[in-house]
Amino acid sequence: MSRSAPWASIFGAHPGRGTGIKGVLYGTGNAVYAATKTAVRILFEGLQQEVKPYNLRTTVISPGAVATELPGSATEADVAAGIQQFDEQVAVPADSFATMVVFAMSQPEEVDVNEILFRPTRQEY
Repeated sequence: MSRSAPWASIFGAHPGRGTGIKGVLYGTGNAVYAATKTAVRILFEGLQQEVKPYNLRTTVISPGAVATELPGSATEADVAAGIQQFDEQVAVPADSFATMVVFAMSQPEEVDVNEILFRPTRQEY
């Protein structure tokens, strides 16, 4: 995808915290949204209905613990250490998430992967 192409990403937030949505625009016609799982579900279902006449595919990818830069962004040393320890013990590498994205996008045009839910085998429910 070129940087000039319009795109929108919707990211789920922690469950049980309402249905709020936070959006940030990146360039003309581009947006990133952070939302609760309920808000993501509502947006996704609406988006699916709107784009089907245009033969566009939509996918929600819900990962479990994925190793990120989050521990480095925590300002409290004990919180950062706890997140780092959890990541080292449980989280899957970010490449695992990328693999799910590639899987969904590489399907034949007539296949729409609606939802992927995955988590590390060591992560408790």
